[in-house]
Amino acid sequence: MNKLALNNVKVCFGNMFIKFPQESTRSMILKDQEQLDKEISDLRKRLKAKVNRLNDLQGKPELRGYNLSPLSSDEIKAINSLLKK
Repeated sequence: MNKLALNNVKVCFGNMFIKFPQESTRSMILKDQEQLDKEISDLRKRLKAKVNRLNDLQGKPELRGYNLSPLSSDEIKAINSLLKK
């Protein structure tokens, strides 16, 4: 069997499967995931502003704690290292 054939994977594009090199497929998927993560983050940021505007128009107070953001991986590592001491 051809060694090159072992490094190919089947990828679904629309309604068909195409054999594609494994590394190219992996980099394509990672790039798509990064783009999706960025779009999700942007949508979440815009949603917060819209909810605050809606509450303002309705005369409701601004939500408390709504603008919190999660800890970064570096911050989590720092906290874990402090807790282990």
